[in-house]
Amino acid sequence: MQTSWRIGSLFGIPLLLDPLWFVILAVATLNFGLSYQQWGATLGWSAGIITALLLFGSVLLHELGHSLAARSQGINVKSITLFLFGGIAAIEEESKTPGQAFQVAIAGPTVSVILFVLLTTIAYLLPTGSLSSTLIGDLAKINLVLAIFNLIPGLPLDGGQVLKAAVWKVTGNRFQAVRTAASAGQILGWSAIALGFAIDFMTGELVSGLWIVLLGWFGIRNATAYKNITSLQEALLTLKVSDAMNKDFRVVDADSTLRQFADLFLLEPKATQVYFAASDGRYRGMVSVDDLRLIERSQWETQTLHSIAHPLTEIPTVTETTSFAEVINQMENQQLQQITVLSPAGAVAGLVDKGDIVRTLAEKLKLRITDAEVKRVKEEGTYPPGLPLSAIAKAASK
Repeated sequence: MQTSWRIGSLFGIPLLLDPLWFVILAVATLNFGLSYQQWGATLGWSAGIITALLLFGSVLLHELGHSLAARSQGINVKSITLFLFGGIAAIEEESKTPGQAFQVAIAGPTVSVILFVLLTTIAYLLPTGSLSSTLIGDLAKINLVLAIFNLIPGLPLDGGQVLKAAVWKVTGNRFQAVRTAASAGQILGWSAIALGFAIDFMTGELVSGLWIVLLGWFGIRNATAYKNITSLQEALLTLKVSDAMNKDFRVVDADSTLRQFADLFLLEPKATQVYFAASDGRYRGMVSVDDLRLIERSQWETQTLHSIAHPLTEIPTVTETTSFAEVINQMENQQLQQITVLSPAGAVAGLVDKGDIVRTLAEKLKLRITDAEVKRVKEEGTYPPGLPLSAIAKAASK
């Protein structure tokens, strides 16, 4: 469920505000306002809120740098969100090469450095000691800190993306690169938490210590998410349909009349949902119960299953060696609940749906998943909750 508010767009990219953004805006305004009190309460507090807003304007431009670099590579950017810990650009997919990934990663810090140089120049030209010179100078320093902080080598920071691009270039393995950068991010996150508690214990600066702890927690949470999604994407590419397909279908005699088929199979207490007709050792096609209902009952005695069977060449199919990512993308594109799996010889080997895939993924990645979750995946196509499985598969296939 999306809780952010859309407040406009930049270059066609939706701009969102998380409600918690107002908390950090208030904290930033308080911090800057108190530091400008030498110019009087009215001017001081006014300058405080202006600086706070300009700070987030700088964060917005930083994220816009990432976004425009991604768009130059043909990658869609879904939104830019300002939230408690700054900003984030929702870039839809990974760059195709390590070099392009580096370009997207470094674009944000580059914008911040450019802003630092530009604002420092403006502050130098203004009267020394004036409120405007001080305000612009502070904003320049903030942009420099923003650039340096983001270049710390660990995901989800830009430095982590740079590290990922470097490891990807050296190893040729994007998934290994993400895991390396995410592990660095987890180490940095735990280090930040330890530092935050140390600051609180040694100096009594509760607010500063707590803020660093929160930053560490945010880093660990996001670095772990990177790892989990990467493991999921890698599994989607390496696991094959044969690892997940079920045998929940029945082969019936294609020479049977519609009456015989209905009497023998459809009246069973636990009738199978999928049937394939075969004769002379060959599959003739899939039999749809809905097609049977369209035939006049008076013809059931004479017509055989041949007349309503859909040939395997006319129904959606995949082979046993198709990757999970490919089959999910096919099911999404064709709006299928399940799909038929064919053996190398062209015979029906099984059926597969998203629930089968998720259950197998959970076993592979040693994740706990309940029958209720599998049912939800079949109905909604999302795993984890709220995250479309097709989006993960699409990103993995790029």
